Amino acid sequence: MDVTLHLAQQPEADELLGRSPLAALVGMLLDQQVPMEWAFAGPYTIARRLDADDLDAHEIAAYEPEAFAALLSTKPAVHRYPGSMAKRIQQLCQYLVEHYDGDAAKVWEGADPGTGAGAVTGAELLRRLKELPGFGTQKAQIFLALLGKQLGVRPKGWREAAGPYGEARSFRSVADITGPESLTKVRAHKQEMKAAAKAAAETTAKSATAAKTAKTAKATKAGKAAKAVKGSGG
Repeated sequence: MDVTLHLAQQPEADELLGRSPLAALVGMLLDQQVPMEWAFAGPYTIARRLDADDLDAHEIAAYEPEAFAALLSTKPAVHRYPGSMAKRIQQLCQYLVEHYDGDAAKVWEGADPGTGAGAVTGAELLRRLKELPGFGTQKAQIFLALLGKQLGVRPKGWREAAGPYGEARSFRSVADITGPESLTKVRAHKQEMKAAAKAAAETTAKSATAAKTAKTAKATKAGKAAKAVKGSGG
């Protein structure tokens, strides 16, 4: 793996992402609740603070947790929530050590460590990615799309397994960022999705309020009717 990426928008950080499978995975893990550039610059920052030119899963997995959290928390922090993300990165590295001998590339290369199977399919690769700590379906699909679109890892059925993120000529995620222009398009798409989600939530809230108001009015009307009947019977 030795390609040119433009996710951190910083030459040194992007160079590390392009040659280090573990750095790419850690960057993807960090890509939540912070700008994409901040997330993908994280692996380079961590490597520098470890006085290394790459990340080592064995070293990170064995690192004293409080010291590793402090390393990520040192300003400028690696993430908005450095403590929780330090824990997640260590969990990821511990999983890689246990299941893939600490080699992140083995997640998508070679035989399945559990079955000894040969070349993976897109569906199998998605399954492997979803098993990684901190990787839900969406994050796994986005990383699978990144592997296929920019890192040359294209097992049979990878686009289908990546879902909408695997679509050609789309601008949905980090998998589609190849420079400043595409970054702007991806960011615009994310804003559109955020606005749509907000509108849907507001519509749901209004519907719930209207239903509650109608129910209250109905109960009030029924109460008045009951009092009227009781009064007429007296």
